[in-house]
Amino acid sequence: MQEYQKKRATIVTACFLIQAVGVGTYVSFGVLFNPLIEEFNWSRGAISGASSLALFLSGLLAVLIGRLNDIYGPKKLMGIAALFFGMGLMLMSQVDELWQLYLFYGIVFGIGLSGVDIIALTTTARWFSRSRGIMTGIVKVGTGAGQFIIPFLTGMLIAAFGWRVTNVVLGLAGLIILSLLAKLLRKEPEDGGVREADTVPQKSRRDSQEPELTGLGSLLFKDAIRSTSLWIICGVNLLLVFTLMIILVHLVPHANDLGHSSLQSAGLLSTIGAVSMLGRFVSGITIDKTGSRFVMVVCYFVLISALLWLQIAQDLWALYLFAAVYGVAHGGFFTAISPIVAETFGTASHGAIFGVVIFSGTTGGALGPIVAGLMFDTLGRYTEIFWIIVALSVIGLFLITLLQPINKANRAVC
Repeated sequence: MQEYQKKRATIVTACFLIQAVGVGTYVSFGVLFNPLIEEFNWSRGAISGASSLALFLSGLLAVLIGRLNDIYGPKKLMGIAALFFGMGLMLMSQVDELWQLYLFYGIVFGIGLSGVDIIALTTTARWFSRSRGIMTGIVKVGTGAGQFIIPFLTGMLIAAFGWRVTNVVLGLAGLIILSLLAKLLRKEPEDGGVREADTVPQKSRRDSQEPELTGLGSLLFKDAIRSTSLWIICGVNLLLVFTLMIILVHLVPHANDLGHSSLQSAGLLSTIGAVSMLGRFVSGITIDKTGSRFVMVVCYFVLISALLWLQIAQDLWALYLFAAVYGVAHGGFFTAISPIVAETFGTASHGAIFGVVIFSGTTGGALGPIVAGLMFDTLGRYTEIFWIIVALSVIGLFLITLLQPINKANRAVC
């Protein structure tokens, strides 16, 4: 039993670090904006397109990666993903043409990025039943940790060695770390091992009220796909990730435009990452008590308040205040989106339904930075796009208030 607990601790630690390295490195792309603009004079819309391509491709491949993970397990897949992840960044050091940026970052790195979420979260789900929620929350805190540490380190490396050497360092580190972490992953507890579910008393299982244990009251995918509720959630997630990715990709260039140094501006992403960890913890606890819909509504009020403040934030302290307040909402949103699908439709077809929701989000996340970059290239400022995402956030808040769980009487019994 003690050996089994050690293995579970290893799985959680490995998945935590995969999230930290994978997402933290992706978010650091915003720190590269000014160096690329200074050297090549490329537009922000063009540079944003590479980040958007990587995100869109990672979402598109997630369904395939998930299926391959079911067949071959996470160790081999994470090893392959690590290779693409590291090579994409190292090849970035050789970029001289815009098409190379799209090839090396948008495609090669994007393929590596596609394994970060699906492999880490699926592996965690397989190793835990009774404590699946809190363990998933701990793993997702790795996202915030990566966002806190890696953009700041990226800024320091660029200041000291330039952006080309920085990409080699990040790529080599990512390749080595993710490859080593892949060796720690196992698809599920070995046959004959003591599983967590086997150690939980029957009363505790009933009291936990986890719908996935029985599948009762869950809506089948073929029925969910025809429901208004699914498309409300998809619309909310598309608008939401559209907004959040604009902030993550364009906040650093915006701060640079206001006269703040690259290192000071990179610290804004680190602040978002640090505070988002708190947002994930608090939201996870609140979801268990009030439900995800309430958490989403509260996070929208926090987000809208932060975006309004951003309209007048000029000084460095004001931008850091924005990052801190925004970070709470950022962490809360990404914690609540999966549970809100389960609360609305049950869990019998959660994977398929959630896949549709995730793809809607990556589509919005891919479009957002490009639209913001193109608008900046045309207008020379971010004012209008910031007001647009305020309006989109108000629409998202309205849509989430319309969402109601599907009537149990209409749910399929599986």
